[in-house]
This record gives sequence, C-alpha cells and structure tokens, in this order.
Amino acid sequence: MTSSPASLPERAADTTPEHPWPVRVLSMKIGEYIEKMSVVWIEGQIVQLNRRPGGRTAFLTLRDPDVDMSFSVAIAATALDAMARPVGQGERVVIQCKPAFWEQRGQLTLDARQIRPVGIGELLARIDYLKRMLASEGIFAAERKRRLPFLPQTIGLISGRASAAERDVVENVARRWPGMAFEIRSVAVQGVNAVEEVCRALADLDALPHVDVIVIARGGGSVEDLLAFSNESLIRAVAAARTPVVSAIGHDIDTPLLDYVADVRASTPTHAASLVVPDARAVRTELDTARDRLRRAVADHLLRERRRLVELTSRPVLTDRTAYVRTQRAEIAAYRRRAHLRAEALIGRDRDRVEHLRRQARLLSPQATLDRGYALVTEPDGTIVTDQEQVGVGDLLRVRVARGDFAVRASDA
Repeated sequence: MTSSPASLPERAADTTPEHPWPVRVLSMKIGEYIEKMSVVWIEGQIVQLNRRPGGRTAFLTLRDPDVDMSFSVAIAATALDAMARPVGQGERVVIQCKPAFWEQRGQLTLDARQIRPVGIGELLARIDYLKRMLASEGIFAAERKRRLPFLPQTIGLISGRASAAERDVVENVARRWPGMAFEIRSVAVQGVNAVEEVCRALADLDALPHVDVIVIARGGGSVEDLLAFSNESLIRAVAAARTPVVSAIGHDIDTPLLDYVADVRASTPTHAASLVVPDARAVRTELDTARDRLRRAVADHLLRERRRLVELTSRPVLTDRTAYVRTQRAEIAAYRRRAHLRAEALIGRDRDRVEHLRRQARLLSPQATLDRGYALVTEPDGTIVTDQEQVGVGDLLRVRVARGDFAVRASDA
C-alpha cells in the first residue's frame, strides 16, 4: 500500500496497518529527533582506531567496558593531533560528541568534537567510588566468604595464555601436592576483551562439579593493565559464583576490587598455590607426629591400666581367690538358718493357735452339750422339739443322748 505524503500520519502513534510509515519516513523522523539532542560527554574504551595518512577524519569504535555495546565515532584528525599524547586501542577516553543518524543506512553514529584520555587519578577515583558502592551492598562482607577446601579434587585456573602467572601456580601446586588436577582457561587478562573472557571462563569452571576452587591469576602491571579486575560486571560475577574464588592479581601492592570480593586474596600467584593445596611433606610430617603421639598415648594408657590391675589383684581379697566365695557362702548359710528358725517359730505359733481353736470348737459343739447329760428330742421327720405344744399324747419321738438314741412315746403324765 502506497500513501501520498499528504495522507501520511504525522505521529508514530497515529500509524495503523492501513496507514503505515515508509521506512524512509521512519528514518527521517529518527534523524529529526536525534538532531534535537544536545552535545553530550560520554566515556568508553577504544576498541579500534582507524586513521588514514593525510585524512581529515579518523574513525574509532568506542565500547562500554561493562556491557557488550559499542558505537562508531567520527572525529577530526586535528582533534587527535591536539592531544597531549596519542591514544591507542584499549585506552579509556572521554569524548564530547553529537549523536548523528544516517538516514540512508539507518545507522547511529557519534560526531566527536573533543577527546580526552581518562587520567590515572580519575580512574582511581572511579574505582574507589565503585568500591564504596559495592561495599554498601554487602558484596565485600566477610560473612559471605567461603572457606577453601582442605584438598580440592580439581583446581580451576583462569590466567593469561602461556603466562608466568599460570606457570607459577601450576609448578608450585605440583611441588606442594604432586598429581593435582587442573582445569585451565586461558584468557585475555587486559584489554577490551579481558572482562568478557574472564567472566565466561569463570562461568564455565563454576559449572563443573569436580572443580572445588577457582584461581584467577595475573602478573603485576599498571593501574590500566589491571583495570579489568576492578570491573563491576566481573566483580558481580565472582560474587555470584558457587565455587570459592582465590584472587591472585599482580603483586602485594596491587589491590584491584577482585581482591575484596574473592573468598581469599593471594598476594601473588605463587602465594595462591600455597593457599589452595597443603604441602604434602608438611602433611606427612604432621601425620607421622600425630601417629607417634597416638602410639605413645595408647602405650601410656595401657601401662596405667596394667599397673591398676596389678594393684587390684594384690589386695588381700584377691590374693585368695576363694575368700570372697567363702564369705558369701557363710552369709548365705546364716540367712538360711535364720529363715529356718523363723519358719519353725511361725509354724509352732500357728500349731498352738489351731489347737486352741480346736478346743473352743469342742466346747461349743452339740456333742459336748450331750456329754453333759442333755438330750436332743426330734420328731420322726427330724424336726427338733423345742416346745411342748409341738407334741401330742401318744406321739412317737426320738431321743438322742451322748451315746446313742432311742424312741419314746409321749403321755400326759
């Protein structure tokens, strides 16, 4: 669908599927908007610088050191010539520029007016500001730092390609603990790609389950050379790593921000080797010493127990092994006699009590009454006669006396 210029929407918000903008109109609108922008000062790192001999304009690529983003910059050759010293690739600069948009290409560029190198003092001030900001977030806090393993299974090493730092770490670790395994990642340790390569190597080693500690090592250098190890992106990547990290950057006087976020700081790569693995000879000596102490302690304990046993067996009660048995046997016999006498006494008392009860029972029994001359009169059916009204004249009765019984007949006399 083609629209005439008069029928095109004035604003982007007014465009529709039926009334779109042609690409050229969008490019023109973007150019008009960017043209209204003010001149701005920006900071970045020079990735590439192209200057042709005799050319009036030089071109450079300016990159943000913290993220993967860059802009093309055009600058007058006279502005470069006016600098106190030439600038080169990898250097940080501050540029005054005006954004410009090429409508035919749809490309945003920067038209530089002035360029200034970032001085050492300014770099240090910015590093100090970043240090204070990260410290306020607790990234450098001691409580978040992890202890190094006593003896790692594998050491991860991030260092420069075929660098002296790599050689120092590997050789000193081999001297202290021969046969230690390494996972080595060779990266750029300065320049425009250093931060990206170190972060990528850190993430790679941190994902390996057999890597128990990671050493980031580099030899000494200037503030600019070690700038990558004070980069915010790298610092946050180290803080987020699950594996303990050892910083071994530069010499003892060098203190990039990596030293503050790492779990352990080594003053040199050689020192890092002594931190990540113990000295096998020292460990062997300690083990031998501990074994000797344990052997002496066990021998002393056995000697004390043997002396104590001799003392116990030399006591009178143990010199005659049967004395204790005889004593216990005599006590048991005494208890048995006492129990027998006690039982006999109880039985005698109970026998007397039974006899007494028997006598009482005899005195109170009906037979005893009969023996005293009394008689028991019953009717033929066995009913005891207790009242004369129960008996009529001529009734047959049975009389029981002490020795026998006989029948009688009642009369009225």
